[in-house]
Amino acid sequence: MTAAILIVVVLLIVIPPIVIYNNLVTLRNRYKNGYSQIDVQLQRRHDLIPNLVETAKGYMAHERGTLEEVTHARNIAAAANQAAAASPGDPAAMHNISSAEGALGGALSRLLAVVESYPDLKANQNMMVLMEELTSTENKVAFARQEYNDSVMAYNTGCETFPNNVVAGAFNFAPAAPFQVDDAGVRAAPKVAF
Repeated sequence: MTAAILIVVVLLIVIPPIVIYNNLVTLRNRYKNGYSQIDVQLQRRHDLIPNLVETAKGYMAHERGTLEEVTHARNIAAAANQAAAASPGDPAAMHNISSAEGALGGALSRLLAVVESYPDLKANQNMMVLMEELTSTENKVAFARQEYNDSVMAYNTGCETFPNNVVAGAFNFAPAAPFQVDDAGVRAAPKVAF
């Protein structure tokens, strides 16, 4: 009888930490998957930009600075995205990707403002398709970012609540950082109007 009681007591002590650990791993994997969804959409966005710039080049020869700014911002954002994809949730990586994507969004907004002054370019079929794809991608990025941030919140809450915080601390479950754009002017997707 004492052996059975001892086994029950041991199981009551051992099983809850195992369940908590497994739950924290699940939550961590969920936010990492959430970031991979952002990564897919950002890569799509980054792939669209060279086509957008090439289409605009023929019409906007004297707007070279704007086109170069978009290309430069795209390259920085792509590099920041690769770094963030290597360690999603890392506060420094998330800050860098947020800043880089904010700068890219600002550069795209300026490009789209310049496009407005070129009626032939606005009417170009390739440009219209690219702009529609860019708008669609911006919406997908926003949805993916929301899902990622929701997953980060669930993970961080799981790590901070008792008794989970004891297991999280023992197994080095670090808090994850959300994907935020700090500049309110950059928060909105670029406006595409024809």
